[in-house]
Amino acid sequence: MTSLLQVDNLTRKYGDSNAVDAVSFELQEHTATALIGPNGAGKTTTLSMLAGLVSPTDGTIQFQGASKQDIRSIIGFLPQYPKFFPWLSAIEFTEMAARLSGVETRQAIIEAKKTLEFVGLGAAMNKKTGTFSGGMKQRLGLAQAIVHKPKLLLLDEPVSALDPVGRRQVMDLLKELQQETTILYSTHILNDAEEMTDQLLFLRQGKLVEQGSLDEVRARYAEPRIVIEFEGMQELHRFMEATKWQVTSKGLLASINVQTEEVDMVSVLSMLSTGPFLVRKVERQTASLEEIFMKVAVI
Repeated sequence: MTSLLQVDNLTRKYGDSNAVDAVSFELQEHTATALIGPNGAGKTTTLSMLAGLVSPTDGTIQFQGASKQDIRSIIGFLPQYPKFFPWLSAIEFTEMAARLSGVETRQAIIEAKKTLEFVGLGAAMNKKTGTFSGGMKQRLGLAQAIVHKPKLLLLDEPVSALDPVGRRQVMDLLKELQQETTILYSTHILNDAEEMTDQLLFLRQGKLVEQGSLDEVRARYAEPRIVIEFEGMQELHRFMEATKWQVTSKGLLASINVQTEEVDMVSVLSMLSTGPFLVRKVERQTASLEEIFMKVAVI
C-alpha cells in the first residue's frame, strides 16, 4: 500500500494554548481514516491545516509526489458548515469549484454535471443554492469537494446535517469514493466510524492519544465479558447472591469480566443451569467503540 500523506509533529498555537499539539500520522492511498474526539479536541484545526486554510505553528505536512503548487488540485475539502453564493445555481457553483481546482473550462462543465448526479442533486442542478435545504447544501458541499477528482478528501462532520436516510445515502457515496481517493473525516457518530474506517485517530485536547485500525484499538481495550440478561430484577439479584464471581449490573443485565474472573461461557452456563434462573440471553461481548471513546478521548 502506497503512502499518500505524512504528518509529523503538526502543531497550531493560539496564544499560549495548543489547539493541535505535535500530532503525527500517515495516510495510505485509498483508505478511510476517522478523526475522533470531543468538541475542542482539535479536529477542525487539523483538517484546516491539511487543507491549507490555517498555517501550522510547527511541524510538517508532506504529500508524496506533490509540490505545494499541486495542493489545490489534489485536495478536496468539505467544512462542517459549507457556505455558498445564494444567487448561483448548483451547477454554476460546482463548475466554479472545478475551475478553481485547475479543471479546464469545458471539462469543468462536464464534471460538474456528472458530480451533481452522483451526489443526488441532478434534478436540482439549475436551482439557486439559496433555496437549498440543509441536506441539499451538505450534498452540494460534497460535490464541490470531489468535482476535480482529488487524491485526498477532507471532510469535517460530513453527515452532521443529514437525516437518517440522507446519512445512509452519503455514507454509501463515501464508500464508493474510497475506491478512487483517500478519505480523512471527522465525526461524532461512532457508528459511522465503525462502518467505514481503515484507521482511527483519537484526539484529546489537541494531542493524538490513540491510533490504529478498529481491530487493533479494540484489541487494546477489549475488556471481554460475558453478559447475562435476566427476565426480572428478582432473578438478577438471586444470581448475584448465588455467584462467587464479581458481577456488575445495569438494569436486567449482569456483566462478568472474563479476564479478571478467569471465567468462560461453559462455567457461566453451568452456573445458570443450577438455579435454574430465568434468562433471556447470554452472550460474550467486548468494549464498544463508544466505550473506548469515553476511556481514550474523554477525560
